Amino acid sequence: MDMDFSPEDLAFQKEVRAFLDDKLNARLREGAANTPSVFTEPDITREWQAILAEKGWLATSWPVEDGGPGWTPTQKYIFEKECAIAGAPSLPILGLRLVGPVICHFGTPEQKARFLPRIISGEDYWCQGYSEPGAGSDLAAVKTRAERVGDKYVVNGSKIWTTHAHHANWIFALVRTDPTVQKQRGISFLLIPMEQPGVSVSPIVTMANDHEVNATFFDNAETPADNLIGEEGQGWTIAKFLLENERGGSCAAPALLAKLDRIERWAREEASGTNGAMIHDPNISQRLARLRLEAQAFEVTELRILAELAKGRPAGPQTSLVKLTSSNLRQQIDELAVDLFGYDGLQLPVTRPLYGNEAPEFVGSRAAQLSMPAYLNGRAYTIFGGSDEVQKTIIAKQVLGL
Repeated sequence: MDMDFSPEDLAFQKEVRAFLDDKLNARLREGAANTPSVFTEPDITREWQAILAEKGWLATSWPVEDGGPGWTPTQKYIFEKECAIAGAPSLPILGLRLVGPVICHFGTPEQKARFLPRIISGEDYWCQGYSEPGAGSDLAAVKTRAERVGDKYVVNGSKIWTTHAHHANWIFALVRTDPTVQKQRGISFLLIPMEQPGVSVSPIVTMANDHEVNATFFDNAETPADNLIGEEGQGWTIAKFLLENERGGSCAAPALLAKLDRIERWAREEASGTNGAMIHDPNISQRLARLRLEAQAFEVTELRILAELAKGRPAGPQTSLVKLTSSNLRQQIDELAVDLFGYDGLQLPVTRPLYGNEAPEFVGSRAAQLSMPAYLNGRAYTIFGGSDEVQKTIIAKQVLGL
């Protein structure tokens, strides 16, 4: 694997840095910095999305013919790393990184023409209907039923932990279309409009005081039969394709290393009360050094996967290794931030969002008061997108051949 950037890649890196210096305004930086979650609020993401769409730097995992920028894996890595360093907001991944690639790969020409431009423009905001009260890690156990009635499907059932369902106007869902066959073979992948009487959303407020997830209910909800992606019974195959994109469809290491840089800066500013700044506390400095080494090693692993992608090979099950490692590193980094600030981090802000004219007053360090919401929100890292136990099973079977 060649670890050096080519002259073309270095020129692209310079172009990205200049673009971020010019377009990443103070409002976007504040919105990104004051979001204690992997999901930035829609008003910030849509503004940033519009800027990137105008530049043609959106939908980085899509084919060029479907609206992607045509970047190499290395260019994609450079872009994500520079965005992490600059503190850019996250983008609405449910549309751009999850359902978008599914439509590109499995959708008909008519479905592509209808949905893909509206994802890029931000006109459609998507949520994901996978998990159910009785189907979390065992996703094949979904019971939400879609029955074909003429030229439409009628959907009944419920989904849970539906991120940003209260903002979305579309949901992509795994539904059971045939209850008589093996459970994986009876699942289909359906696109359902949210703005109809048969769909209701109930908020779930987390212990971080975030309204980020919801319970979503379908009561004779309808969607045209043309909104079936692929064939009936192909949903399990499509679901696995989507989850590989979710688990390994971006570069996680740059964001982890950027957060460690911020923690080191905070540690140099935060007083320990006994020995100058907190950076001189052996517990803090040793943990910071260990996590940085682990994040750097993880970055090399991601670069190895990018090298395989550059050769035209699929990401495959090693994306589970990325998901497993990044989730646990995120949690350890968030825990370090909480331990760094101590009692100052316990003044939990209850108002959302934590930016703009309506932001609450922070007592002392804003970074300190954001540390606990980020830690609490991050407890879900090792659950969503497939729990740690699921990832270990995939690695054991498909990577190690056990």
